[in-house]
Amino acid sequence: MILIYAFLAVLCLGSAPLFGKSALHHINPVTTLVIRTFIATVLVSIWLLLTKTHIEFTAISSASWLMLSMEAILAAVLGELAYFYALEEGDVYEIAVLMSCAPLVTIILGNLFLGQPLSLKQLVGALIVTIGLVILCGD
Repeated sequence: MILIYAFLAVLCLGSAPLFGKSALHHINPVTTLVIRTFIATVLVSIWLLLTKTHIEFTAISSASWLMLSMEAILAAVLGELAYFYALEEGDVYEIAVLMSCAPLVTIILGNLFLGQPLSLKQLVGALIVTIGLVILCGD
C-alpha cells in the first residue's frame, strides 16, 4: 500500500506545478499561495469533519503544536512562497527538478537534529542524485 500512496503522491506533486505555472500568468505568487492554501484548508477540513478526527485536536501537546507550527511556517508558507516566485520566473521543469533536491536537506538535518541513522552509502547516493538533478537543470 505504501508504494501506491507514494506513486499517487508523485503523480499529484509532479503534475501540480503545471497548474501553478499556468495560474501565475495572471496572479501574483502571494495571491496564488493564499488561494491554494484556502482551497486546501476547506478540503482538508471537510475530510477532518467527515472522518471525525477533529477530536484529536484536544489531545495534541504544546510541543507538537510548536513543531507543527514550525513545519507550517517553513513548508506551507516560506517554502511554498519561494516555490511560487521561482515558478513565476523559471521554467516549470527546472523548478520541479531543483525542488527534488529537498530530500538531501531532509536527510542531513534528520541525521543532525533527530539522530536518524545515515550510512555513507545513503549519503553518497543522495549526493549523486542531487548532482544529477542539478546537471539536468544546467544550460
